[in-house]
Amino acid sequence: MAEVAANNVNHPCETPKNVFDFGAFVGDLIVEEDASSDDISLEGLQEELEECKNDDVVANILSKGIKLREYTKGVEHNLRKVELDSIQDYIKESDNLVSLHDQIRDCDSILSQMETLLSGFQVEIGSISSDIKILQEKSMDMGLKLKNRKVAESKLAKFVEDIIVPPRMVDIIVDGEVNDEYMRTLDILSKKLKFVDTDPMVKDSKALKDVQPELEKLRQKAVSKVFDFIVQKLQALRKPKTNIQILQQNVLLKYKYIISFLKEHSKEVHLEVRAAYIDTMNKVLSAHFRAYIQALEKLQLDIATSNDLIGVETRSTSLFSRGREPLKNRSAVFALGERLNVLKEIDQPALIPHIAEASSLKYPYEVLFRSLHKLLMDTATSEYLFCDEFFGEESIFYEIFAGPFAVIDEHFNSILPNCYDAIGLMLMIRIVHQHQLIMSRRRIPCLDSYLDKVNISLWPRFKMVFDMHLSSLRNANVKLLWEDDSHPHYVMRRYAEFTASLIHINVEYGDGQLELNMERLRMAVDELLMKLAKMFSKPKLQIVFLINNCDMTIAVLKEAGPEGGKIQQHFEEMLKSNTGLFVEELLMEHFSDLIKFVKTRASEDPNGSNERPISVSEVEPIVKDFGSRWKGAIELMHKDVITSFSNFLCGMEILRAALTQLLLYYTRLSDCIKRINGGAAFNKDLVSISSIMYEIRKYSRTF
Repeated sequence: MAEVAANNVNHPCETPKNVFDFGAFVGDLIVEEDASSDDISLEGLQEELEECKNDDVVANILSKGIKLREYTKGVEHNLRKVELDSIQDYIKESDNLVSLHDQIRDCDSILSQMETLLSGFQVEIGSISSDIKILQEKSMDMGLKLKNRKVAESKLAKFVEDIIVPPRMVDIIVDGEVNDEYMRTLDILSKKLKFVDTDPMVKDSKALKDVQPELEKLRQKAVSKVFDFIVQKLQALRKPKTNIQILQQNVLLKYKYIISFLKEHSKEVHLEVRAAYIDTMNKVLSAHFRAYIQALEKLQLDIATSNDLIGVETRSTSLFSRGREPLKNRSAVFALGERLNVLKEIDQPALIPHIAEASSLKYPYEVLFRSLHKLLMDTATSEYLFCDEFFGEESIFYEIFAGPFAVIDEHFNSILPNCYDAIGLMLMIRIVHQHQLIMSRRRIPCLDSYLDKVNISLWPRFKMVFDMHLSSLRNANVKLLWEDDSHPHYVMRRYAEFTASLIHINVEYGDGQLELNMERLRMAVDELLMKLAKMFSKPKLQIVFLINNCDMTIAVLKEAGPEGGKIQQHFEEMLKSNTGLFVEELLMEHFSDLIKFVKTRASEDPNGSNERPISVSEVEPIVKDFGSRWKGAIELMHKDVITSFSNFLCGMEILRAALTQLLLYYTRLSDCIKRINGGAAFNKDLVSISSIMYEIRKYSRTF
């Protein structure tokens, strides 16, 4: 086959006609006679040939036309030759094979001995494994027993420890002083009492019969001893000049476990201690607040009476009531002044009465109100936190403070009906609001209902006093109030100061109800102001009166701050409209002919077809009159303004507006003359615009 493949490789360029033809080969195979062909079955030969058709080696051999028998003989010959060569190789290695055989036999003998030895080892190991398994089972059994015994021992030890009463504990409970060690022993006794009462195993034990009576005796002794101790400490709170907070924090809180012990093991005694503490603190705090209020009342500065109203005539009030206080204090009825500082000092410490009394200081009631409630807040906060920590309950606070609340309410109910200070009432309302915020930041709710109650009582009183001011304006006797003086009226000054005070207090709160009330007050004072103005016989004086009062009101509102709002805008508009009216009145007083001509004739066309055209003779007296006395008239206007208006700046503004309006009128007159036939003859008599401007600037420099 190698030769066939070689021949095939050596003839790559043969034509397709030399390719092996299976049909021809088969035909040759069939034609060739073979003696043994009768014994050979050719069944399946065609399939095998088809399978070999694609085999390159077979196809190469057959393509050369070699007979299969010849090729088979060649292969058998080659195999025979290889066989003979192998036999010679075995003959040459025969000695080595014999030696190898002997070695294999010796090894087989040794391995047989090893097998016998290992079989013995295997038997012995099986016996040891059985022994180990038995020991392992015994070990597990012993371990389980040990574990159960340890559990039983721990439970029994705990039981013995919980139920036994050591002699040392008995000595401390019976004879020891109440201190930190006593507190620890008391805790141990409490645990034993709980163990005896709650553990179901104890109830069935015989040890309980021996121990329970002793534990009961110890409980009774401990309860009696700590009760006497805590009552003694509570009595110390009643001593005069005792600092309650220090005693609570440094003494009572160290023994707060006593309260827990009594609450768990003697509820009756616990209730007695609780009641004793409530009674003690109620009386002590009530006495403290009563003494503090009495001291504060000596510092009170009376600001307002029922007659101190905006619309009340000054002369109608009692001279004796006025004489009780200096005049500087009466100004605080309507003006805020430094009273606003009470809101800025909202969290400052409470007043110390004896120090203020030694300095002969007096304060408006809102200062005393803030100081009293500052002390109340601090005391309530301290007591609330102490009760929560010491007794573990918050409700006890309200029982303690029932007395102090009653003392404060009694004082407040005596003060409030006689309070006619609207500004002070509004300041107190703001103080309450600030105190509510402070308590909220502290997260202490104990004064919420009390402060709400105070706030609810303050608002109706403020509304009543405010309505009294409102009624005083609406029902004012104009004839009694009127004074033949165009300067600002004292009623308007009161109103301005009162309104400015309320606006300033309301800046950070934006209280819509207060703003609505102030608008009602503004409408009432407007009505009264117009009635007072009409009392003047001359329209000019009426206007001057309105301007002076509006200007004063605006000035006061601006001093209080830029938050005048709608009220300030209203008076600014009133001032503006009355200023225009005064300017016209002032000019008509000195230049009536000029103004009438300008308003009636200056806008006409001199060359038009009017029935009565403007003539030189009509204009001539106006021009000459103005040229002869305009400077003197301006000087008279200046003096008139200076004497009429109390505010110099306001007067100068009005004078400048009047001179500016005069310049406009004269400019229109000059323009009219230029359009008249023959008007040029008046050029020498006309005052130049620059001259008038010079005079205006001269008076403007007085600013």
